[in-house]
Amino acid sequence: MKKLIIFALVATVGINFSCSESFLEVEPQGAASLNSLANKNGVNALLIGSYSLLDGVGAGNTGRQSAISNYVFGGITSGDAVKGTDAGDQPEQSFIEQYTWFAENTYFLGKWQHTYDGVARANEAILLAKSQDVKDMSDAERTQVIAEARFLRGHYHFEGKKMWNMIPYIDETTYKRDDRNSTKLANDKDIWPNIEADFDFAMKNLPATQSQKGRATKWAAMAYLAKAYMFQKQYSKAKPLLEDILNNSGKKLVTDYHDNYKTTTNNNAESLFEVQFSVNDGSTGGSGNQGDNLNWPYTGASPGRGCCGFYLPSQNLVNAFKTTAEGLPMIGKNKAGLEDTYNNVDLPNDQGIGTAAAFTLDVSAPVDPRLDWTVGRRGVNFLDWGKMPGASWIRDQNYSGPYTGKKWMYYLAEEGSTTHSTSRRSVNNNYRLLKLSMVILWLAEIEAEAGNLAKAEEYVNLIRNRAKGGKVQDATINYVVNPYPTGTFVANGKDFALNAVYMENRLEFAMEGHRFFDLVRWGIAADFLNKMYIPKEAVPGTDLTGRTYTKRGYLAGKSFDPAKNNYFPLPIDEILNSQKDGKATLKQNNGY
Repeated sequence: MKKLIIFALVATVGINFSCSESFLEVEPQGAASLNSLANKNGVNALLIGSYSLLDGVGAGNTGRQSAISNYVFGGITSGDAVKGTDAGDQPEQSFIEQYTWFAENTYFLGKWQHTYDGVARANEAILLAKSQDVKDMSDAERTQVIAEARFLRGHYHFEGKKMWNMIPYIDETTYKRDDRNSTKLANDKDIWPNIEADFDFAMKNLPATQSQKGRATKWAAMAYLAKAYMFQKQYSKAKPLLEDILNNSGKKLVTDYHDNYKTTTNNNAESLFEVQFSVNDGSTGGSGNQGDNLNWPYTGASPGRGCCGFYLPSQNLVNAFKTTAEGLPMIGKNKAGLEDTYNNVDLPNDQGIGTAAAFTLDVSAPVDPRLDWTVGRRGVNFLDWGKMPGASWIRDQNYSGPYTGKKWMYYLAEEGSTTHSTSRRSVNNNYRLLKLSMVILWLAEIEAEAGNLAKAEEYVNLIRNRAKGGKVQDATINYVVNPYPTGTFVANGKDFALNAVYMENRLEFAMEGHRFFDLVRWGIAADFLNKMYIPKEAVPGTDLTGRTYTKRGYLAGKSFDPAKNNYFPLPIDEILNSQKDGKATLKQNNGY
């Protein structure tokens, strides 16, 4: 989207978007007047301004506070990943990782500002599209712009809803340019109906396909509406939408799992909606996944060419990819995973072993091939960079562990073409926000919840069969993955089936920033984090060879409190800025 549309349209109308210190406080400063934009190009420029924030960059914060990957809020809180780097870098992330959440944390402020900057930009596009001052647009063109803007407005509100639960809903009828108090609304209403209405309008008014990649479609809106229903456990509403997508959208699972994480296969047949990144487009690199620009191996001989060692896979996540000799996940009948055995003994690793020291990876244990498309581990091929060398790629292995993330990395052969010319950590590997694989696993969840266990198994096996049949990262590894034998879900019961669905979500979408929010919506966050993750990640580990080593000791004594940690604290600055007549309109979440 950025590469194909944004620069041309913005240049055409000479618009300069500005961001506010607080969406509640400052009216647009230095922005082009609506009168100067009262034409088709101006309307589309405003719309592209809202699209441009999808990556999380450009709302007046660091970008990492609102990265589309949600790695801080959905990743390092979830058991899939640790903050990484070293103990002193970005301590505000450390507090979030360790469930010590303060309303003063600027990461929460940055995410809030981004959320409502995106909302404001969508509303500006809607207002102008509706204006009679715009003479060169047909009714159909106006409707499509409004539908795209409402899709985006639904997305930004959805991001805020899953972060804070009770937030204000701001639409184009609320916002008044000449009244800075117009958006100071109380957060005392459940805004799910508003989010649903935005996605429903988009679904009914957008085309099935778009000529410009990155624009929202009918199918993307339908998937997002279904996702909103999933978060509310309104399965009967979500199911027909998801079945419609599966049967009629023309989307299909790509043959190779890794094709969802390669720049050369951006916007593939599985993708329903992608956040578009671009490089070497006349910009300084800010359009190339800058929200994740800290999440790269540490040394200059690695992808990104050095800096900064953040967002590293946990041992618990790596262990989750272990399989039985039959190629099945090592799970039990408790839906929160409390009977799972994959984490009892660790997969072999090089924790505590320097790069210069001899190390041969024990590959005797069978693992799911998705492990090595997700995680970089010593002794295993890392795309086309050769074997991952171990501790030299990690900033402080004793603190953050031996692994690195992989899904957003680029191939060495593509360096300079898929990376920015002067910033190798700026890449055009799109973020796949909505995929058909998500649709399939949501359907599996619905069927498992309804007790239709054979059908749930069928859906899960679509995903597992793709994992079995696709390319592997390294032929020297003992990859064994198979579908569940027919009748497994029925024989083991509903809670086993749900646990299998949850595990498949974890394996399929690991390190993509969804898991924490899924743990909360599934109602298993406290059980999993407090019993299966924190206390085991905090203590020394033992791998399959019998070797022992330290893990993440800083997690000792930490815990997840569902009474407060299901949702993050509202930023204190925004509560203070929300005052009308000396009284704050925003109310803080419980426990803060």
